[in-house]
Amino acid sequence: MAERKEKKLLPVRLDTYKPLREVVFETLREAIIGGILGPGERLMEAQLAEELGVSRTPVREAIRKLELEGFVAMIPRRGAYVAGISLKDITDVFEVRGALEALATVLAAERITEKELEELERILVRKAELIEQQNIPLFIESDIKFHEILYQSSRNQRLIQILTNLQDEVHRFRSVSLAYPGRMREALDEHRKVVEALADRDVARAEALAWEHIENAENSLVVAVRKKGDLSGG
Repeated sequence: MAERKEKKLLPVRLDTYKPLREVVFETLREAIIGGILGPGERLMEAQLAEELGVSRTPVREAIRKLELEGFVAMIPRRGAYVAGISLKDITDVFEVRGALEALATVLAAERITEKELEELERILVRKAELIEQQNIPLFIESDIKFHEILYQSSRNQRLIQILTNLQDEVHRFRSVSLAYPGRMREALDEHRKVVEALADRDVARAEALAWEHIENAENSLVVAVRKKGDLSGG
C-alpha cells in the first residue's frame, strides 16, 4: 500500500450552503476521481484534516461515506486506503456506459442541432491544442464537455440523467486512461469520426463508432492500470 509523501490538497472553501462534512466529502471524492489521491494511497485523518483546514471529525465522516460509495477500502488494523480499480469494476462500468452512450449517440444522430454540432467541432479544435500542450487536466475537462453535449443532444432526459449519474466513476477511469501515452490523440480521432457521422445523420455509423470509442477506452484503461499496478482484486 502506498503512503502519502507530500501535501496535495488545498484548504476547503466555505462559500457554499452545504454542511462542512459534505464539502470535505466532495473535496476528497474529487481528489480521488481526479487522481490527486491515487489507488492504494493511505488516508490519514490527521494529515487530511491539516491540509483541508478542518477538524478530524468531518474527515472521518467523509471517509466513511467514501467507503460506502466504493472509493475507499478499510483494511483491518491498517486504516483507510484509496480503493484500487478491479477488472470487474472496469467491465461492469464499461458494459453499462457502452450501451447507454451508444443509445445516446444514435438519438443524437437523429436529433442534434447545428449549434450543438458547432460546439462539438469547437471542442475538437480545443482538444487538439491541449494535446500539443500535453495539458491532461484541461483535456479531460474538454472531454467531459464533449460527452455532456452529446448526451444533451439525445433529447432524452431520463437517459441524460442516468449517464450523468455514471460520470463520477467514468471520470475516475478517464483520468487514468487519458494519461496513457497516445490515448488522448486516439480519443480525439475517435470523437472526430463520431462528429462526422452525426453531421451526416448516419445513425448506424454513429452507433458503431460510439461502441468502438468505448471499447478502445476500456482497453487502454486496462493496459494503463496494469502498467501502474493499480488493479485490485475482484
